[in-house]
Amino acid sequence: MVTLIANEFFGDLPSVEELQNPKNNLATIIYSSDAKVLGKYYNENRVNIHFKDLDKDLVTALVATEDARFYEHSGVDIKALFRAASGIFGGGSKGGGSTITQQLAKMMFPRENLSKPKLIIRKIKEWIIAARLEKNYTKDEIMAMYLNKFDFLNLAVGVKSAAKIYFNTNTDSLRIEQAAMLVGMAKNPSLFNPIRFPEKTKLRRNVVLSQMLKYNYINQTQFDSLKIKPLGLNFHPEDHNDGLAPYFREYLRENFLKQWCEKHINPETKKPYNIYKDGLRIYTTVDSRMQQYAEEAVNEHMRDLQKAFTKECKTKRNAPFAWNVDPKQIAGIMNSAVKRSDRYRELKQQGLNEEKITKAFNTPVQMNVYSLRGDIDTTMTPLDSIRYYKSFLQTGFMAMDPQTGYVKAWVGGINHKHFKYDHVKVGKRQVGSTFKPFVYAMAIQEGYSPCYQLPNIRTCITDGNGKEWCPDNSWDAKEKLKYENKMITLKRALALSVNYISAALMKKFGPNAIVNLARRMGIISPLEAVPALCLGVADISVFEMVGALSTFANKGTFVQPTFITRIEDKNGKVLEEFIPQTDEVFNEEKAYVMCELMKGVVMYGTGAGLRYTYKLTNSIAGKTGTTQNNSDGWFIGLTPELTAGCWVGGEDRSVHFNTMELGQGAKMALPIWGKFFQKVYADKSLKIGKGDFEKPEGLGDIELDCSKYDKDLPPETTFEEDGGY
Repeated sequence: MVTLIANEFFGDLPSVEELQNPKNNLATIIYSSDAKVLGKYYNENRVNIHFKDLDKDLVTALVATEDARFYEHSGVDIKALFRAASGIFGGGSKGGGSTITQQLAKMMFPRENLSKPKLIIRKIKEWIIAARLEKNYTKDEIMAMYLNKFDFLNLAVGVKSAAKIYFNTNTDSLRIEQAAMLVGMAKNPSLFNPIRFPEKTKLRRNVVLSQMLKYNYINQTQFDSLKIKPLGLNFHPEDHNDGLAPYFREYLRENFLKQWCEKHINPETKKPYNIYKDGLRIYTTVDSRMQQYAEEAVNEHMRDLQKAFTKECKTKRNAPFAWNVDPKQIAGIMNSAVKRSDRYRELKQQGLNEEKITKAFNTPVQMNVYSLRGDIDTTMTPLDSIRYYKSFLQTGFMAMDPQTGYVKAWVGGINHKHFKYDHVKVGKRQVGSTFKPFVYAMAIQEGYSPCYQLPNIRTCITDGNGKEWCPDNSWDAKEKLKYENKMITLKRALALSVNYISAALMKKFGPNAIVNLARRMGIISPLEAVPALCLGVADISVFEMVGALSTFANKGTFVQPTFITRIEDKNGKVLEEFIPQTDEVFNEEKAYVMCELMKGVVMYGTGAGLRYTYKLTNSIAGKTGTTQNNSDGWFIGLTPELTAGCWVGGEDRSVHFNTMELGQGAKMALPIWGKFFQKVYADKSLKIGKGDFEKPEGLGDIELDCSKYDKDLPPETTFEEDGGY
């Protein structure tokens, strides 16, 4: 019989090639630049490990409980064989018939529901497979394969995932009682599920400990102390919404790796790589420490800002929409949101007409919703829930190394579970005055100095169609009276975000020149060559803006922001390495002059809060931005070693603060930047310095000290040098 089965008379057996290359669904792992696991993509949350990485107590517990003669047999234990066979013929179970190798064979090549005769044949097949496994692999390799293959439930496939999910530790750091619990699950993971049945699991764990005592892997004293211990779970279920950088990981999965896999063939499967099964290793540029600080900064500021906005909404008749938004416009916004919702699509698929769908959206139901205090269970209509979610301000924040282009932190929103839309690279919003550095850079490129003076008077520009455009200044009356109709330096004008001067420069150089410069600096979003572009009417992503303005900090060379360094296969073979694209847009002298010009924004302009509130006294060049009606708040700041940018606003432009007191970029976005850099500078392990931008030789007669023109302003020194203003 055995010979006939071995010769495949009763059906195919796995080939030697299949035994040597067993098919496992392996999770793709995303690593940070400092070698931390940011997350995984998987169908089965399995990450293979080698025998040397297994805790010895895990191995001895498994041997003692499942296969005491594991190191003596060749895949089949004769005593266990007769015990299992008598169980099948006798109509009952005699228990524990399979060796670890046989159990591995069963997991690798699963059996179906079979009759007793077929079950006997299948059992003999497993013996043959087990013997062949023993021939092709060492005992240590078989042990590792078994523990890598076993499903410990709760998305923990393989012992590495199980150790992390149940105890938040590594497989080489398990305590004896922890190892015993995991081994105890091997008998029946559904019955001995520590989350659902902790008492049963504890009893089973103690059985494993008693087996370890029986075979002298532990002594009586150890057993007596261990058996009374609680399970001691530190349960960390893995969820794609949890962990660091969920917005980044989702962008990576959906927008980058999806396209990469379509273009690259796995030589083993002859199909495109599958990020859920093929065990790829993705090495990113994100630093886990900076990512943590970025998420903390976002959470801290957005919590306080949201409280202020919620308080203001209590006085709005159209809350959360602005008081002057037309009811018909609100109805249109809500209707569009309804039709974009999953609920609407599901009801449509069920065949409901619009009348029934409308009724469903106006019928209260129980639901779990996001709040600043955490998720809450409540009852409301789906329509009200849509309006409720629109009341939350959103944000996008990114930090990068200006020299390498490596993205160091990426926060795409306030809560990935409830707000999945990414506001770093996917979302694009009107940039307002953060676009002005492009206009000023054209002037610097053409030989102007930061101290060049222009009359602060209203400027009108006639476009190609003969239409005249005359922007107003967007500052308070006191400031207007102080500076209007006077000569003003470019440095002071940018620091105070004077629209008149931006319009004058646009009139001088023309929209097409500004568009061309922005393109060379990495802006790929649509840019309409119109005069109003100088005030930032274009919709651009945080990703593009941070990358573009980093050009000044990188001595004039644009470096394409990059978030992956390399991709490896499951065996560590490098499949592709990624090198950022570069373009020298300015020479070092012009780039340095731009940094000097933009430093005025932080020294005494709209970004001065970084110095006064956040005590960031080092050399920082930056620009704030606030769009019409306070719909968008921006801040982008540059330092020699790290640059970052932030946008804050409502999901809809009609959701915003009433006034600039809280609605301007300096109050909405700048605090996140400030909090982030406070944390970064406090962490000495990051080695991010506070030095000045490197001054190039050969600046010539370019005037940088504007104090003789701006006599009412502080001297042109850094805040640290003179002790503060």
